[in-house]
Amino acid sequence: MKLTQENIQNLYKFTRKHYVYHYDVQTELVDHLANDIEQIWEESPKLSFEKARDTSFKKFGIFGFMDVIEAKQKQMNKRYRKIMWRFFKEWYTMPKIITTLTLVLGLFCLLQIPFSQYILLGVLFILVVIDLRNLYIRRKEQQKQQKKDKVFLLEAMIGDTRNGFSGIMFINSFNLVNAFKTDFSQLENHIILLISFVAVAISILFYVTGFLMPQKAQELLEETYPEYKMVNSL
Repeated sequence: MKLTQENIQNLYKFTRKHYVYHYDVQTELVDHLANDIEQIWEESPKLSFEKARDTSFKKFGIFGFMDVIEAKQKQMNKRYRKIMWRFFKEWYTMPKIITTLTLVLGLFCLLQIPFSQYILLGVLFILVVIDLRNLYIRRKEQQKQQKKDKVFLLEAMIGDTRNGFSGIMFINSFNLVNAFKTDFSQLENHIILLISFVAVAISILFYVTGFLMPQKAQELLEETYPEYKMVNSL
C-alpha cells in the first residue's frame, strides 16, 4: 500500500505542526515517515493513515523531531562555515590581496591621525544608516517574493546573518574603539599595523557574511540543494 499525494501533504503539515519549519528538514522527515508508514502497513494493512503516522512518530521518542532538527542544524552550520571561509580566503589570493593590502595600509595611515577613532565612528555610523535603509527595502521585497512555507535551512541562516549585520558591526566596532584608552596615533607603528590588519580582516568577514553571501544566495542554494530551483519554480 502506497501513500497518496494527499498523505504526503499531510505529513508536511504534520512536521510543521511539530516545529519543523525548514523545507529541506521537512522533506527529509517526510521521506522517513512515508517509508516507515508503508512498512507499518505491510504488517498492519487495515491501520488508518493517521494511526500509522502516529505510530511512526512515536519512534522518534519523547522529544519528537528535535534530535533530527539539531543534527541537521549542526550539519548545515558546517556547510555555512565552509562557504564563508571559501569566500573569505579569496581576499588573500590574487588579485584581491592587492585590495586587502591597500585597505590595511589606508587604515594604518588613518589611525596615525590624532583622534582618528572619532572619524572612524562617524564613517561607520553613516554606513550603518545606509545599510539599515537598504535592509528595510530588501525585507519588503522578500515579503513579496519569498514563499514562507518553503524556506530552506541554509537560506534562513544566510538571511538571519544578513539581518543582524548592521547592529553587530556597529556594536562590536564601537566597543573595540573604546577599548583603547589612548589615542591610536600615540601607539607604536607595529601595534597600529596589527590593529589595521585585524580590523580589515573583520570587515572582510562581515562583508562576506552580510553582503556577498546574500548576493550569491541563489547560486549557493542551488549548489547545496539540487531540488531548490524546481521547488521555487512551482
